[in-house]
Amino acid sequence: HVWQKGSNITKERTRFDFTHSEKMTDEQKSKVEELVNSWIERDLTVKKEVMPLEQAKQLNAIGVFGEKYAETVSVYTVMDPKNGEVISREFCGGPHVEHTGVIGQFKILKEEAVAAGIRRIKAAVS
Repeated sequence: HVWQKGSNITKERTRFDFTHSEKMTDEQKSKVEELVNSWIERDLTVKKEVMPLEQAKQLNAIGVFGEKYAETVSVYTVMDPKNGEVISREFCGGPHVEHTGVIGQFKILKEEAVAAGIRRIKAAVS
């Protein structure tokens, strides 16, 4: 039931907007932190591919649909190099790390409403 509505990422922090009807509980925030930190610890590969928009959609790449995209898009795939499991495939302008192990610890600093039915997480990495 959660869909991405926007994001802004720097080397030190991230802002992630998503659909959710109510404030996240402390347990939900802890689960998100645990999941993200498990991906970081697995040192997943991040690969960029440039492809036609329609091909990216066929690969189920996540985008903020309603946004306008060019006919050719950059798609970043986060995958486990050991077994090929795709964790995420997203439209994005980058830049990105080449593997998740360099990110450091992920910690949610704040979670707030930004509009009706849309929440925002602000998080930092060390």
